[in-house]
Amino acid sequence: MPFSVLMTDDAGQDLYEIYEHIAAHDAPQNAGHVLDQIEKKLLSLSDFPDRVAHPKELLALGIREYREIFFKPYRIIYRLIGENVYVMLICNGRRDMQSLLQRRLLGGW
Repeated sequence: MPFSVLMTDDAGQDLYEIYEHIAAHDAPQNAGHVLDQIEKKLLSLSDFPDRVAHPKELLALGIREYREIFFKPYRIIYRLIGENVYVMLICNGRRDMQSLLQRRLLGGW
């Protein structure tokens, strides 16, 4: 049975900002391509979402409820609850991930 893949409002905003940034600094067609590739990654989560690794920044803290997939350089962080995959964060992996994960997923520790 496939899992439902749901995107949080924050992750939807992340996707919008990624598109806008690429469209403004590169080309709209490249922004569309990146969104298409991220969407494929998101759809792949409907089958076996628990097959991938935990974010290393969270794993170092013993936090195992989040997982991640990549469309480099982008990281897609999600949480599996029951039959649902909740996409929590989509970001450029070159950012300060420790601070971003702290702020977005853990409420500032």
